[in-house]
Amino acid sequence: MSIRNKIFTPVLLGILLSYHVQGQSVQTKTEKYRPQIHFTPQAHWMNDPNGMVYYKGKYHLFYQHFPGGNKWGPMHWGHATSADLVHWEHLPIALYPDSLGYIFSGSAVVDEQNTSGFGKDGKVPLVAIFTHHDPKGEKAGRNDFQNQSLAYSLDEGKSWTKYAGNPVLRNPGIVDFRDPKVMWYEAGKKWIMTLATKDRITFYASPNLKEWTKESEFGAQEGGHGGVWECPDLFPLKLEGKTYWVLIVNINPGAPNGGSGGQYFIGDFDGKHFMPVDNKTRWLDYGTDDYAGITWSNTGERKIFMGWMNNWTYANEVPTSSWRGAATLPRELKLEKVNGEVLLKTLPVKELDNIDLKSVSQFNIEVKDRLKLVKGPALKSPFKLELQADQLKNFTLSFENKLGDKLIIGYNEKTNNYFIDRSKSGDISFNQEFKKLHTAPRIGNGKKMNLIVYVDVASVEFFADGGLTVMTDVFFPQKPMDQVYFKPGASNAGYILKKLKYTPLKSTL
Repeated sequence: MSIRNKIFTPVLLGILLSYHVQGQSVQTKTEKYRPQIHFTPQAHWMNDPNGMVYYKGKYHLFYQHFPGGNKWGPMHWGHATSADLVHWEHLPIALYPDSLGYIFSGSAVVDEQNTSGFGKDGKVPLVAIFTHHDPKGEKAGRNDFQNQSLAYSLDEGKSWTKYAGNPVLRNPGIVDFRDPKVMWYEAGKKWIMTLATKDRITFYASPNLKEWTKESEFGAQEGGHGGVWECPDLFPLKLEGKTYWVLIVNINPGAPNGGSGGQYFIGDFDGKHFMPVDNKTRWLDYGTDDYAGITWSNTGERKIFMGWMNNWTYANEVPTSSWRGAATLPRELKLEKVNGEVLLKTLPVKELDNIDLKSVSQFNIEVKDRLKLVKGPALKSPFKLELQADQLKNFTLSFENKLGDKLIIGYNEKTNNYFIDRSKSGDISFNQEFKKLHTAPRIGNGKKMNLIVYVDVASVEFFADGGLTVMTDVFFPQKPMDQVYFKPGASNAGYILKKLKYTPLKSTL
């Protein structure tokens, strides 16, 4: 939970009154820049996804939320649920600030064995583990103003009770001591907390979620150290019958294209220590707008990830009005071996296929010059494009509108990089960093081109080579992008697109 660029604003009563307490209002669906297939708060500020847990057919999404304005303020846990990861029901705020401080980021687990003792009358407790951030302690210059606390629910997440013994893990004197991600480690019959502690990770263990013992630290010599480490996640994934452990660590600043981003490590975990296979720094997403992402708990071997679709460089300044912040599309994480290395790959979850409308496919298209890819009436956001070719060569894919706004995706053979150019994508005036070109190394190999691109009203998510290279960027056009053009590089006239599939998507609002 980053606390950079803190700006407090008064409660905007007029905006609050124009929204329904539950359910999405008509107003939110038609607002300029309002995402149509991404989760957003009905009103006001959102950042990190929190407490993501699956239980009895529902995916719970909690998130950092300030209900008093559209800039960062005293943090609450907002709450929504979904049966399909696509359509979300807005629920009342789950956790409010209290005498111990604001409610910063954290996680939630299903305590099936009632190790915590919170369960009663056979009811299984859901337990939230979060950071209490004391603003008075911070203002006084203390170094122990962030501590870890608990809340529990006995009605499947509808209401929450804070533990009377909070905090359960007190700060030993580290200014940045936050974002607990907790999992059950079956081999050791204990809970493991992965905690962000300044510019490294500290692992703690507990038999009951209430009493914690420090096990080890990781990261003093590994990974990027351009900023504070935040919002970590540790989980196992299998590849070819072998179990690997993945450690996600978000960092701000210090990401490849500036500001906030998520790095990951592959290795082994023995219940006490995380041991990476190497010291390479790898990144989940090379765009600038996928931060603080973690995975849902209680989903078995399937690991589903969601991030905050924003960047602390300009998060408080993006030109939305009644709300600020959105979540990325939910994504499934898997492992793949590339040139002998085990890497993490990311693709949109299969549930998104349920919002597909009637698609249009074309085959063996010879592109000699700039070509409008989808004929007929103007495109309408949101939509999905899938492109395949037998050879990956220089190209640009340009999303445009009649007012001259352009968002350009492309590939450069010479540098072997994908890129996104949003320098002419609409409103870029709110921050000088916003217009910079973003690049991403091609991690996959082979000659073929394989791209999936999701375009919403004000965002693009780009998955290349089966999800080995991912880029997520927001943008703010004067009007939605309603045309798309493909252009081969100067030396590549005659580019053959083996398959082009355009799929309009149904709004989830």
